[in-house]
Amino acid sequence: MRDEEILIGSLVEESWMTLEQVAAACTVEPEWLARHLEEGLFPGAECVAGTWRLTSVGLMRAQRMRQLERDFDAVPELAALVADLIEEMDELRAQLQAR
Repeated sequence: MRDEEILIGSLVEESWMTLEQVAAACTVEPEWLARHLEEGLFPGAECVAGTWRLTSVGLMRAQRMRQLERDFDAVPELAALVADLIEEMDELRAQLQAR
């Protein structure tokens, strides 16, 4: 099992991670994540008293966006759009399976 899978599997949906924790889990510099957060590319992220907080969903989104930017040389906005579409497809698949 890869480290990311272990980390994601142990997170509780309602738990929060700091910017630094998410950046470390994604093997990116905290500045990379901060720029993306400030540009509004992480819906659901919260800034409380100047400290960014993300859920496990934000962690998965950061990993996906990092991979898209790296593998396809995508600009952050395009990576966020693709991440949005993948997340929406996952939700629709879950709805279909629930029927």
